[in-house]
This record gives sequence, structure tokens and C-alpha cells, in this order.
Amino acid sequence: MTDLSTTYLGLALRSPLVASAGPVTGNPAMWQRLQAAGAGAIVLPSLFEEEIEQDAFVLGFNEEHGADQFGEALSYLPSIDQPPAGPARHVALVERAREQLDIPVIASLNGTTPGGWVRYAKHLADAGAHAIELNLYDIVVDTSVTAAELEHRYLELVEEVKNEIEIPLAVKLGPWFTAFGNLAVRLQDAGADGLVLFNRLYQPDIDLDTLEVVPTLTLSTSAETRMSLHWIANLFGTVNCSLAASSGVHDGADVLKLLLAGADVVMTTSALLLHGPEHLAVMERSVRQWMVDRDYDSVRELRGSVSRGNVPDPQVYERANYYRIIHSWTNANRR
Repeated sequence: MTDLSTTYLGLALRSPLVASAGPVTGNPAMWQRLQAAGAGAIVLPSLFEEEIEQDAFVLGFNEEHGADQFGEALSYLPSIDQPPAGPARHVALVERAREQLDIPVIASLNGTTPGGWVRYAKHLADAGAHAIELNLYDIVVDTSVTAAELEHRYLELVEEVKNEIEIPLAVKLGPWFTAFGNLAVRLQDAGADGLVLFNRLYQPDIDLDTLEVVPTLTLSTSAETRMSLHWIANLFGTVNCSLAASSGVHDGADVLKLLLAGADVVMTTSALLLHGPEHLAVMERSVRQWMVDRDYDSVRELRGSVSRGNVPDPQVYERANYYRIIHSWTNANRR
């Protein structure tokens, strides 16, 4: 029997297929279906830094409102040891998922600035999360912020979160860095047990009828796996932390390419939204059949076999690939 088991963040997974954070993993009615379809783990929807700060503001306002008139009343307020309502929902979700599932449950925390809010990583860990995924989704438009300052802020944030928890920490981020390889190594040194590559950039659109800027969600396509494939293939063997591929994973072929590049696990959201949790089983069958046809006995055997260090011409993963691709279009391709 082909062995699809893998290890991610030190956790033993029965499959490299992971349901990433999104509406499907946020719906408890979907959990058993994901597990039955072959998910190796699930990542719950993110608890946002803004959500925590908003709840803290409301709580503080309610406590202090009228204090100048009824100061003595403050002594009657009960001490608050639990997270406020918003974060408490995420904590409860982790607890419920742990009760219902036999596969690892990863909690997601979305923030970009160091601060007191990172203590909620511990709340999620205490609720039973097997690991924390720190989602660094941040588009910096402030022209006074330098790349070095931004990277330093991220490294500080990773260190702060890691200091709050005793469970593994994965860091999910976008590819928009000048020297991503260097940042990957420094994130590992700062305490990241794994890297999730990559976050998608969700751009707004303009409504021509109302002239309003509107949020627009477009699901991924398989073409978006190329960025993850490129960097995982380059980082495999260079970093010691786990590598997870995300964005654009829709079928077994996408999964196989990313495993061959060096991914420990492959995450998907859009495919589950389009086809339902049972699509994981379809992807798994495709992966298993391909491995059987080529005499691969395990994921461990194939992982990284087409990474940068294991191909005859490593330059295909470097700038030479740019030259080759743009010159691959010929007059014969034109219609």
C-alpha cells in the first residue's frame, strides 16, 4: 500500500493534504467530511489582530464609561480572566474541533505588529490547538516604511508569538520580498517551525456604476502554484523547518508537483469551496495512482526529488528560467 503519511511541524499526518483556513474549515458541519475525505489536518479561520483590538476597546470603554461619576462602582466589576467575546469564539472553535476530530487542528492568528494581542496565541494553544499558524498578511503602502523595517517587525512578531506558546509555530506570508530566501532563514532562526508559501494578494476593484472601491474575492487557479513551487524548490535542503505549499492547489497534479519540489504538506481552500470536502478524496486517489504507476512507495521517497538541488540544471529555478520562458513564445504559437 502506498504510504501517503508525512510530517509537518513535527506532527505526524496521515496525508499531505491539508484543508487551509477558510469558510469550509470554519464550518463544524464540514469537519467530519474533511476528515473522512482524507485531510491530514485542518487550519481553522484566522483570529485577526484587529478583532482582538476592537474587542479590547469595547471592553475598556464599557468598564471606564461613567467612571468620573461613579468611580466606586469599578470595584464591583468582576475580574476578567477569559478572552473577550470575539477571541472567545475562536477559542471555542478550537475546543470543539479537538473534541470532534482525530487529525491535527491548527489555529490561525492574523496580525502584523508586535503587541499585547499576541498573548491570544496562548489562549488558542491552551484550547488544544496542535500548532499555531501566524498569518502575516500585510500590504505596506506607507512610503516611509523601509523593507528592512518591515522585516524586522515581522521577526519581532514571530519571536513574541513563539515566546507565548509551547506548540509548533508556522508562519504564512506573501512572496513580496526583495530577498525572500534570506528572510525565510531569519524567520526560522526567530522561531518559526514551518513556512506556509504563500498568501494570496486580495486586491480591491472599482465599481464603474457607483464609483466605489469594493472588495472582490476571486478564487485561485492552478497557475498560482508556480510561485510556491519555485520557492519551495529553492528552499528545500536549505532550511530545516517544514514547508507548506498554499494557493492554487486544485487537483492531484498540483499536489504532486509541490511535493516533488519539496513541500511537506499541500494546502487547499478554493478547490474545497468549488467542489466540497469530498474533493480531497479525488485528489488523493490521483496522487496515489500516479505514485503506483511510477513505483513510488511513499511521499517521503518522492518529496524534494525535483527540488533545486536535485535537478541537473538548477538554473531553471533561477533567472535563466525567466529568459527561457519569455523566449519560448514563437510565431508558431500565434493564431
